[in-house]
Amino acid sequence: MVPELDQHKIQIQRIVASKAFKTSEVHRNLFNYLAEKSLAGEAHNLKEYTVGLDVFGKPASYDPRQESVVRMHVGRLRQKLAEYYRTEGVDDPIIVDLPKGGFALTFESRPLPPPVQAAAVDSMPLPASPVPMRRAFSARELALAALLLLAVAVAGYFGMRLSTVQKTRTAAAPAPGPWTPDLQALWAPLLSSDRPLMVTLATGASNGAAPPSTATNASTVTGVGTANAAFLLGQFLGQRKHNVFPIRSDVLSMGEIAMGDVIFVGPTVGKPQIQAIPPVDPAFVLTPEGVRNVKPEPGEAAFMADATGKKDSQDSEESHALISSLPGLYGNGSILYFEGNQIASVMGAVQAMTDPDLASQLVARLKRPDGTLPRYYQVVLKVKAMDETPVDISYVAHRELTISKRPLSARGVDKGEETTRNGGH
Repeated sequence: MVPELDQHKIQIQRIVASKAFKTSEVHRNLFNYLAEKSLAGEAHNLKEYTVGLDVFGKPASYDPRQESVVRMHVGRLRQKLAEYYRTEGVDDPIIVDLPKGGFALTFESRPLPPPVQAAAVDSMPLPASPVPMRRAFSARELALAALLLLAVAVAGYFGMRLSTVQKTRTAAAPAPGPWTPDLQALWAPLLSSDRPLMVTLATGASNGAAPPSTATNASTVTGVGTANAAFLLGQFLGQRKHNVFPIRSDVLSMGEIAMGDVIFVGPTVGKPQIQAIPPVDPAFVLTPEGVRNVKPEPGEAAFMADATGKKDSQDSEESHALISSLPGLYGNGSILYFEGNQIASVMGAVQAMTDPDLASQLVARLKRPDGTLPRYYQVVLKVKAMDETPVDISYVAHRELTISKRPLSARGVDKGEETTRNGGH
């Protein structure tokens, strides 16, 4: 028999080699580190500061109160473990979990379903007195009885098996994060609306607008990047709003935009139909190379370039994310943009609006002197990443936006479409 400790190590290796962890070296390293400390009985003494130094290479001056990198990735690690046990690990003999409030992994053997009890007819005592003889059963009746017993046994077994799987999936599902006043302030315009909310995923660059040198990267961002960000948004919004619908940007119609609220995930570069929707003079504009500052204030750069020259997976890269909260079509409803040229920048933008700690920092920057938040705004963030995973998200600049009353034709909607949208009058 394999010793219990070896079974735990085998389970760790199984998880690390899974699809859920294959795409993220950062989370593989973090998981291996916590597993080693847990199996050695040292994880209960771990501190956030120590993990930051040992796993993320932070300097001795690192202050966990100012940077949430460890908390952010520990939370994502819990999500990845839950994802693994919902899919590839649904039948694994050992369940590895990372309870909140610490860094120690737990190892629990999965309870096996009890064996189906065989019929106990043979063990029953014979009656003391003779009983009247019944007629002999026909071969057809015996066959039907045998099939019935088999069906009952199979149904019992799979019923117990399904119950075990459902309990495991429920236990593995990630609990929703804490809902804070800062998150409420950021999301109130969308969550308080009774309009349908469409989470719109960016597709590849249209009309060849993106330069050839960025075509491959744009394809990656609009595929993996928007899918990961949409998954995170789905978890976040699914607990708080019922009428949420995912849709690709290339099939999103102007009618759907006019009737609902929209969250757009991914770069809008090369998508003039999307860029023309909000009647706003933007303060910041995403380009294939970074973010352009339309009207720089004193001390601000006119252009914030992405630095993505990466040699290998151990090198960090920097890119910029742009969050824009804007009015919807014709000034009705709301549109929230999460833009970036890299997978990490798109993910960073979404995390800034869904992680309680990051949301608190964002609200502190956006607040007016009277303590209220602007209704429409843009925020630029710098996202440092390793292995296409954000490891540090920092504020760069923001603007409160003033809504202009430009005619529809100036926003890319022709007069014929305007007539149609107004009932043909």
